[in-house]
Amino acid sequence: MTTQSTQPDLLYSEEEEALRAAVRDLLADHCDAPGVIARTESDVPHDAAAWKALTEDMGLAGLLVPEKLGGQGASHREVAVVLEELGRAVAPVPYLTSAVVATEALLACGDQELLGKLASGRTVGALAVGLHLAPGAAFTAVRVEDGRLHGELTGIADAVAADVLLVPGDDGGLYAVEAGAVTVTPQVSFDLTRPLATVTLDGAAGRRVGDAEPAVRRALRAGAGLLASEQFGVAEWALTETVRYLKERKQFNRPVGGFQAIKHRLAQLWLEVVNLRAAARGAADALASGEDAEVLVAVAQAYAAPVAVHAAEEALQLHAGIGMTWEHPIHLYLKRAKADSIAFGTAGVHREALGVLVDLQAP
Repeated sequence: MTTQSTQPDLLYSEEEEALRAAVRDLLADHCDAPGVIARTESDVPHDAAAWKALTEDMGLAGLLVPEKLGGQGASHREVAVVLEELGRAVAPVPYLTSAVVATEALLACGDQELLGKLASGRTVGALAVGLHLAPGAAFTAVRVEDGRLHGELTGIADAVAADVLLVPGDDGGLYAVEAGAVTVTPQVSFDLTRPLATVTLDGAAGRRVGDAEPAVRRALRAGAGLLASEQFGVAEWALTETVRYLKERKQFNRPVGGFQAIKHRLAQLWLEVVNLRAAARGAADALASGEDAEVLVAVAQAYAAPVAVHAAEEALQLHAGIGMTWEHPIHLYLKRAKADSIAFGTAGVHREALGVLVDLQAP
């Protein structure tokens, strides 16, 4: 007897649309474009007020955490909706790194105490693994000696905002380390709304929360899959704002968007963005159901990065001179799209992984 796999549900439920509306309204109040640009120029890149509103007021940090552990007991589908809106606003909050990646690592370990703290949003966590690493890649582990951790880890996203770091050790363990016990040195980051840092451990004390290998693999897979929803948010904003601008901008006494060549470019971009939405929703649904998750995450990431970058580049070009100004937010979206294109593995890495998963080798 043959079994037929369940088709992924790519549509949004009424509850998910209500969640989207609530998050969009909140971000409109907290993460307007001038405010985000000003924050990238400051010494405090993360928006604490927006984070508090998202987590303590709305409870969104605990969407993936079971209710018995203080979370909301939701799924990756709801998290994907939140990330779409965070991408649309290029919100400078550590949601992907703390509420998704660090939380998934702890779910794999089963550490209930720390999970509850992250679910409340009052504690921000970060997995001390380079942001560029794909789900199947080898990761750096620090030296564990007499219960103390020694080593240096680079490219750690949102480490500057973290209260606790989840650090892989060379003994196979994953250790929770208080941020005050390590040295966090900001690195030059292309995307200033998601800063990177080097974490130096010089005899830092750590509490073993579980095994590093399965925890890191699970965390990176969820991060890669749900990053596609953020990339969709970036691309959708770029397309929507470009269409709006081209309807208003006139040349030769007619809207620029009325020229045939511009219409063709926008139509092609619309097709790409719609396809990206389907790929991102497929990955989120697969992560929620656990069915074909590796394949659909690889599909989403193989497609997401080129589309998000293309959308941001088209927005920059079609806004012409105003798009090149610092005051216009397009540069935030282009930087986020470019930085996301190498986060959790490049599109090429995911295409190679997909070829192996479906037994379709390159010639």
